[in-house]
Amino acid sequence: GSCRHRCCAGRNNACWAPGARRAHCYCDSYCQRTGDCCQDYLATCRRAAVGCAVGPWGPWSGCSSPCGVGSRARSRQVTVPPRHGGDPCPDLKQRRGCLGQHPTCETAK
Repeated sequence: GSCRHRCCAGRNNACWAPGARRAHCYCDSYCQRTGDCCQDYLATCRRAAVGCAVGPWGPWSGCSSPCGVGSRARSRQVTVPPRHGGDPCPDLKQRRGCLGQHPTCETAK
């Protein structure tokens, strides 16, 4: 089977071609995981693949709790979305613990 004129991103069961012995072969990017790609998948479809690109991490937020245990978060943005089966995006958000120590915490005790 051939992938000419049919390359699909993700898992797409409608993206197939007749293969050897009356079996379907696929032209979606998921076929690499399942091993049922058409013979020309890499040459035809992966050539156009674009992997995800992300920007730098933003600053950490303030602690979610002014007094005691809380969390901070930061994020980053996708600058180039993945296309045609390119590498997926990494995590866009991070969270970590913190201890709020606002000056009013001492007087509240």
